[in-house]
Amino acid sequence: MSEDSADLERARQGDRNAFGALVRRYQRRVYATALHILGNHGDADDVVQETFVRAWRGLRSFDGRADFFTWLYRITVNTALNHVRSNKRAGALADAAGTEADHAGGRPEAIGVAQRTPAEALVLDQDVRRVLEAVAGLSSTLRVTLVLATVEQLPYKQIAEILDIPEGTVAWRVNEARRLLRERLGAAEVAAGAP
Repeated sequence: MSEDSADLERARQGDRNAFGALVRRYQRRVYATALHILGNHGDADDVVQETFVRAWRGLRSFDGRADFFTWLYRITVNTALNHVRSNKRAGALADAAGTEADHAGGRPEAIGVAQRTPAEALVLDQDVRRVLEAVAGLSSTLRVTLVLATVEQLPYKQIAEILDIPEGTVAWRVNEARRLLRERLGAAEVAAGAP
């Protein structure tokens, strides 16, 4: 029996400590997914909390057809998308790229960068901000699918289960998101180089 299975079975019987073990195991990944979808730390925190509350309440109805990880990510994505739709914060998506870029720019190790000179850091920060702004400009369906595939590095089959869509749709969305990003980033480079 896997560690998830043992904790899950005990949690389904009301063991809060077992559920706490599941929360600790997946909290960072749930948070990262929410942050990439929402682009705002406060909103991501809200989604993480709501995700685990929903998971706790839904444990008894969890049928095990998908593994716990897939089920939890489906809750995370749906909760984050509902949060986007509710538009609790005016302009949250417009600010998303700047907020995440500020976070990444302040911590080079967060994006896999060793120590840089101030000039290199500035160029990197501008590049990261441009990419994040382009990602924030994608539709929520394309953005979520791209995040799950490229940031979370989940296989297309698992993304299809999480989003409850065919695997071919996952592949199309990832390709379409990449195409749009290439277009937008290419247009931004041309505009930046114009006199």
